[in-house]
Amino acid sequence: MATQNQTKKSFEIAVIGGGIAGATLAVALIKHGIPCQIYEQGHGFSEIGAGVAFSPNALRAMDICDASLRAAFDKVGTHNQWPQKHDVYFDVLDGMAAGHGDENDKGTPLFTLTNDQGMDAVHRAHFMDEVSQVIPKDRCHFRKHLDRIEETGGQNGRVKMFFHDGSTAEADAVVGCDGIKSRTRQIVLGDDHHPSAPPSYTHVYGYRGVIPMEQAVAALGEERAQNSCLWLGKGAHILSYPVDGGKTFNMFGAVVDKGDWPSQTELTLPTTREEALRDYADFGPMVKKQFELVGENIDKWALFDTGDHPVPQFNKGRIVLCGDAAHATTPHHGAGAGFCVEDSAVLSEMLADERVRSPEDLAACFAAFDAVRRPRGHWLVQSSRRMCELYQDRAEGVDQKKDVEKIRKEMEERFQKVWSYDLNAAIQEGKEDMHKRLQSGASSS
Repeated sequence: MATQNQTKKSFEIAVIGGGIAGATLAVALIKHGIPCQIYEQGHGFSEIGAGVAFSPNALRAMDICDASLRAAFDKVGTHNQWPQKHDVYFDVLDGMAAGHGDENDKGTPLFTLTNDQGMDAVHRAHFMDEVSQVIPKDRCHFRKHLDRIEETGGQNGRVKMFFHDGSTAEADAVVGCDGIKSRTRQIVLGDDHHPSAPPSYTHVYGYRGVIPMEQAVAALGEERAQNSCLWLGKGAHILSYPVDGGKTFNMFGAVVDKGDWPSQTELTLPTTREEALRDYADFGPMVKKQFELVGENIDKWALFDTGDHPVPQFNKGRIVLCGDAAHATTPHHGAGAGFCVEDSAVLSEMLADERVRSPEDLAACFAAFDAVRRPRGHWLVQSSRRMCELYQDRAEGVDQKKDVEKIRKEMEERFQKVWSYDLNAAIQEGKEDMHKRLQSGASSS
């Protein structure tokens, strides 16, 4: 791992969580020679789910964090399999009509979303396997479930962490990358009962499935199986793209839930293929075939976010939130993981700044990070909800059948706001704000 010109740092960072946010941040900190340790409650680095898409902004963030991240992605990333679909992000189709014609009807796109990169996706576990190899084993501590943090509990004013197994650890600052059900978020807010402390159920649940590509091709045809597709519908939608170098068809369907999620503790519950088919009963054969190919027993995923009660601050003193801990989002923008890497890029570059030398400088750094990243994080959460409404014919002011061009335009505008983000400008903005805070001694946002 290459190391840039570095200013000596007299502080150590504790990263809570070993998912995409925590692992990419750790890689970036290590590149800059910033001492850090990772504490993950699982048995190893992990990510829930199967496929995940990384759009252009996410790949630019990987480049900023460290070349090893882009190399890890390039090793396991998968693109649309047809060369003529290189720039296609999604072919957008009518999921309720496709396949109702003759047996050769594979669906004609309503429109196509494109960018210079097209669709780039990985299997989450494969990507994390590659990233974890870059992180020295002595930096990693597993089966560490965070209970509480004392900001003045350590020696010399260090932050002290208390874990569920009775162990403790100290650092000069803590970065909470512990996901949608973040314990660190509760600590930053200072109250487990704060409205923003728990995520809220969006009354949408999802199905995920992976299918051998040869089976998907036999059922859907090469074009629809081997390239990214988004099928719109009423009250539900489904999207798909290839992973594993084109050997696997990855699909995700989302359905409006008129009730409440039945579990207070679990985000996933077992269900059946038959239930999924009932949810998509009004859809065309091209959509139904995808569920017919998944296993008989599948899982149903509750989609929670922080949209009802946006997190009012991402930092408190020497504790700061990144990724889903800060802005837990639904997956309808395909940008949640990418925003985690954006956070890692911005925060690591700010911490590497030559003016950040001692533990006393960290609160100002975190406050400036909050100021530059919170508006974008909050926007994503709300925009992802809106995208789901557009996909499912329930967006206010839009009729899915009559307003296809209006839907296309709004989707393009929202995707472009994700894809075209100027990370270097954000980093510069964050540093300038941080410099002012350091000069004035201010650390609040």
